[in-house]
Amino acid sequence: MKALITGVNGMDGSHLADLLISKGYIVYGMERRSSIKNRINTHHLVDNTNFHFINGDLTDQNSLLRCIKESDPDEIYNLGSQSFVGESWNTPEQTSDVTGLGVLRVLEAIREYGKSIKFYQASSSEMFGKVQFSPQTESTPFYPRSPYGVSKLYGHWITTNYRESYNMFNVSGILFNHE
Repeated sequence: MKALITGVNGMDGSHLADLLISKGYIVYGMERRSSIKNRINTHHLVDNTNFHFINGDLTDQNSLLRCIKESDPDEIYNLGSQSFVGESWNTPEQTSDVTGLGVLRVLEAIREYGKSIKFYQASSSEMFGKVQFSPQTESTPFYPRSPYGVSKLYGHWITTNYRESYNMFNVSGILFNHE
């Protein structure tokens, strides 16, 4: 099995890479091209023959399709986002472009590629925002209160929409704060 992970250099992405490698996967970790790599969480994977860094960007449709063609994954885990709620108020357009429309771009790249690929979207409890009742469940109404929450909600719903419209294997997991 082969997997592509966006956001691999984050805490969740690096742990997921470790888990998948331990299960015998070949893992491709997508990272943005930059002059200085932020591989604090993934430095231990650099020499692992079952792990490969691949350059791509959630704001660039062509790079996503190239990443999928190069890695030919069976599964894609979208953990990449502008993940700071407070920062989303300072950069709402960039947050929406990466965290919301980035999901659409990945799904479109999968659809264009034409191969059946399982897709996981990391959704967020920030979609609940102004909580109406506790504990939250899958039927709790969404009420996001930040550009980040709204962007995550778009990613969550477009994942559902593509599953239902194109019969794709797409799932979302609603993640709460964790360390």
